[in-house]
Amino acid sequence: MSRYLVGVDIGGTFTDCVVLDERGQITATKSPSTPGNFAQGMINALGVAADTLKLSFEDFCEQIKVLTHGTTVGTNALIQRKGAKVGLITTKGHEDAIHIMRGSRGVNSHDLNKVVHFPESQKPNPIVPKRLVEGVSERMDCFGEVVVPLNEKETRQAIQRLLDAGCEAIAVCFLWSFKDGKHERRVRKMIEEMAPNVFVSCSVDIAPKWGEYERTTATVLNAYIGPVMARYLSNLDKQLKASGYHQPLQITQCGGGSISIDKAMESPLLTLDSGPVSGVTGSVYLGKLMGTPNVITTDMGGTSFDVGIIYDTRPAYSFISEVAQYEYFLPKVDIQAIGAGGGSMAVVDAMTKTMRVGPESAGADPGPVCYGKGGINPVVTDADVVLGYINPDNFLGGRIKLDKEKATEAIGKIAKTLGITLMEAAAGIAKIAEFKMADIIRKMTVQKGFDPRDFVLYAFGGAGPMHASVFGAELGVQKVVIPLKQIASTWCAFGAASADILHVYEQVDIQVTPLDPKRVNDVLDALEAKAHAQMDKDGIPKARRQFSYSLDLRHKGQINEVEVVFPEKRFKAAAWEKLRARFYERYEQLYGAGSSYHNARIELVTMRLRATATTPRPKLSKAKTMSGVIPKQAKVAPRAIYWSDLKKSVKTPIYDGAFLKPGNKVKGPAVVETTQTTVVIHPGRTLRVDAFGNFEILFGTK
Repeated sequence: MSRYLVGVDIGGTFTDCVVLDERGQITATKSPSTPGNFAQGMINALGVAADTLKLSFEDFCEQIKVLTHGTTVGTNALIQRKGAKVGLITTKGHEDAIHIMRGSRGVNSHDLNKVVHFPESQKPNPIVPKRLVEGVSERMDCFGEVVVPLNEKETRQAIQRLLDAGCEAIAVCFLWSFKDGKHERRVRKMIEEMAPNVFVSCSVDIAPKWGEYERTTATVLNAYIGPVMARYLSNLDKQLKASGYHQPLQITQCGGGSISIDKAMESPLLTLDSGPVSGVTGSVYLGKLMGTPNVITTDMGGTSFDVGIIYDTRPAYSFISEVAQYEYFLPKVDIQAIGAGGGSMAVVDAMTKTMRVGPESAGADPGPVCYGKGGINPVVTDADVVLGYINPDNFLGGRIKLDKEKATEAIGKIAKTLGITLMEAAAGIAKIAEFKMADIIRKMTVQKGFDPRDFVLYAFGGAGPMHASVFGAELGVQKVVIPLKQIASTWCAFGAASADILHVYEQVDIQVTPLDPKRVNDVLDALEAKAHAQMDKDGIPKARRQFSYSLDLRHKGQINEVEVVFPEKRFKAAAWEKLRARFYERYEQLYGAGSSYHNARIELVTMRLRATATTPRPKLSKAKTMSGVIPKQAKVAPRAIYWSDLKKSVKTPIYDGAFLKPGNKVKGPAVVETTQTTVVIHPGRTLRVDAFGNFEILFGTK
């Protein structure tokens, strides 16, 4: 009998697996990732979970109700440039759009050094070289009317040239095709007739929006990773079915939910950044359960620090993404990342005698100096060991022994160069990383019109709970939550297990007010028809389908749109005043009070439908009683820890988090250890265990 909800998230170093049973019990396991064959790493992670539950692998697979998988295969293929050989068919005369890019050459404000030294920047190596770009005669105008019919003879010749060149995938993107996609769909059919095994990506299916460069990029990137993802998911699906798992495999996607394996193979671009997004998905679920609608999510791993925003139980979204300097259209949960993880290296500038931390990372190999694998540059984890935050004999539950002497020696060299003490240098490394984290969070909130003081901060990932007490206080958040004790380090896998099915559909149709209700509703009807067709294919009963709408609006003459929630199912002229008021409210939240211009006309640019279907929810058990008495077995031997607030080392209480009970309170300074992570409570803070088993860090005298 199916009784387990399972989420698996593949990271660069570890593959995390979270299993939830019908009683709300949670089992979290880790297994080394296998970059040569990521499917094997996932199977291994499931095997570890089966062993933990004392089940055979086949029995475990048979008892899984829903298996949701987050993968970095597509992302890795892009970053490592190991995707398919791609050809592009586009409108004749517009073959160079993807190579011209925008004037910024793919440089944006996230890389300040390239912005300041713009002449030194360069374009990325092209995903599709010019020799594999074919222009064919066809033309649609901006109203969706055919100006030049598709020249099928010319198109067949173009397809054949790309096939002869060895293309494994072909992208199709025509000018104004999002107004009418019949030319692109005809080319798709022709390719399928000529080469059934070639992966085809059409812009009308991936990014039906205006903006020729971004739309072309999305289509090409989807084709580039398509064959790689199709092979991976197909092999994984066969292995799981052979092992006894017979339910449809779900894949996490960047929009904040999951999609079927078939949809993921058709549109693999949706899987990019889905791992960090799963952490936001899990936080939405837990936030609703705990009554915290406004949440800042922070995921600190070995390489990066990822930040997301949840406001009024809804994640913040972005609609233009960037990878390898290429910008592309895709609606996704907005995740911002910086190079500030446990493996971020500390470097001293010999000329200025100043220290910086990150973005360079030691990665998993050689890793931190304390790993003893040949690393020579100290990183944040080395500083945590030297300060005493991490017990070198109990890292990851004792599975890895850390070399404190080597970490001390490496940081000692930095201290000598700067003319400060060892502990001041170690504390400085941690502080720089923590303030960089606070800075990116401040930008993520303030730039979206939010005040961090209105939020609760969730800290997860292997290193997040160690530093959240500092950057949370710096931001002035209400409190810091480390979700479900030891589950925090595998939170993205938990998020995968709690994800609903989600499909997002968009259509650009620029209209100036007053809006034509029929024209708006015809587009909404078409989007809804697409959603029903996909959910019919997914086998989702109509009773489970839920649709929500939003519109992208702007002042006439501006180029940036604001997404406005549209709770009504269809547009009526009488609803315009409410909609306009929502636009002004959101606009001024983003850009400041009084920034909107009420005398200007408003333009509707994009209509959007999010189609969801709830999946079985993990049932988290809530403690019936709260206890203020800390169990004796929770107290372990104290150790000396250096606290920068006190500017000295103090013999500090240490607790085993597995034995702390709901209602327990621990006053700082203190450290709480679990098998997967360490929670550091600085002086003046208090840790409390809530009814769900979350660790909460409170500030001041709370």
